[in-house]
Amino acid sequence: MTAETGDEFRARLGKVDDIRARGDDPYPVRFDRTHTLAEVREHWDDKVDVGASTDDVVRVAGRVLLERRQGKLIFANIRDGSDTLQLFVSKGDLGDDAFARFADEIERGDWVGVTGAVMKTKLGELSVKVSSFVLLSKSLRPLPEKWHGLADTDTRYRQRYVDLIANDDARRVFDVRFATVAAIRRFLHAHGYVEVETPVLHPIPGGATARPFVTHHNALEMELYLRIAPELYLKRLIVGGYDRVFEIARVFRNEGLDTRHNPEFTMLELYEAFADYHDMMRLTEQLVAEAATGAIGTTEVEWDGATVDLTPPFERRTLVDLVKEHAGVDVHPSRSREELRSTCDALGVPYEPSWGPGKLVLEIYEKTTEAQISGPTFVCDYPREVSPLARAHRDDPTVTERFELIVRGRELANAFSELNDPVEQLRRFEAQATLKQLGDVEAHGVDADYVRALEYGLPPTGGMGLGIDRLVMVLAGVTSIREVILFPHLRPEAGVS
Repeated sequence: MTAETGDEFRARLGKVDDIRARGDDPYPVRFDRTHTLAEVREHWDDKVDVGASTDDVVRVAGRVLLERRQGKLIFANIRDGSDTLQLFVSKGDLGDDAFARFADEIERGDWVGVTGAVMKTKLGELSVKVSSFVLLSKSLRPLPEKWHGLADTDTRYRQRYVDLIANDDARRVFDVRFATVAAIRRFLHAHGYVEVETPVLHPIPGGATARPFVTHHNALEMELYLRIAPELYLKRLIVGGYDRVFEIARVFRNEGLDTRHNPEFTMLELYEAFADYHDMMRLTEQLVAEAATGAIGTTEVEWDGATVDLTPPFERRTLVDLVKEHAGVDVHPSRSREELRSTCDALGVPYEPSWGPGKLVLEIYEKTTEAQISGPTFVCDYPREVSPLARAHRDDPTVTERFELIVRGRELANAFSELNDPVEQLRRFEAQATLKQLGDVEAHGVDADYVRALEYGLPPTGGMGLGIDRLVMVLAGVTSIREVILFPHLRPEAGVS
């Protein structure tokens, strides 16, 4: 807190003491509104002539964002969760004492409730002519200057509550987020999907290659893991007889932070019986287009310096064909480890001694090609070695029926024809467990109960996971994941003042 801010803080705190000494409560328990600000604007904006007053009295409330004082008049802009509106505060209407109290006690940042008639000023501004008012909450800290807003990005993320007050664009981004999630739910419900909830605490981490957060359950005396994906539980529900399920899930991965990653994020996962990854491609492109239309009214967006058209159908390309196009080399998981290592050396792609051909191919793709894909593109047929839950491709057993949706070099979705052979799944789990023993902190262990579920029979199934945060980044036109998460994780503050 700066010296200037501290002086204002103390001055405002003194006003709180004065209000209490007068017998009033600076933080009353409730206020009965008759209208939101949006309802006032919608009902009266076209009905009131410029410079005219009405006999229609309303009770509205909001936070004071701006005050302008002109002698015996005060113009104050307030905002609630729906809109902004001007208050017309006249000494002649309020009387000397009440006007003096408003002028002295109501400041930028305060919440105020008012009663008054709807009117329009001579400049055509719809307003409420205040006949009485009540302070609803005194803001002890001053808001950022109107014309500068809250500019420091670290402060914006730490104090999102101030960011939302001071920066209209922050509110716009989160309005896009909320509309995107609502549109996704509408789309899936219309397509016969059932929304479900699955556990957040897992006895065995699985469903993705990621390092988990570990916790301890005292009563059960066992280690548990915050879920890295809901996949294995959702597929258990397909085994149990549900044909189409989805979950908008909070997931947790104990990894680094950057513009694309936050340790806690939101993922859509869905599974459909009797479907494969071709069905998932069609569903994904339709869902993304519907989400865009529902959130921003168009499938054409400006993002990361380019125009992105999310109108289906999206391009479909195999991973190895894209590597040949962008890196100029022929690679395939069927090639020997030595040959692929030589390719890595020639391209300057580092690798670990334990990696097999499939992992080497993926590393070549990620280091040379992925960032070059503008998209939206379905990158198809990932190596089997790096896809432990996807079924082998019907035409090539060294790759899987898996795709990732890439837009401007960023993964938005991952999907596949699900592996439903319990014997093969156990082999894949055991191979992952070996990697885990060799030090791969992202590898799976063996989930014996999931294998047992498959032994009861998982029908042919298609599944897809989509990063909600990354999709919102595209639709809102921002390039950092922290812009679309209300309260992103940050390093601890040295001190809060």
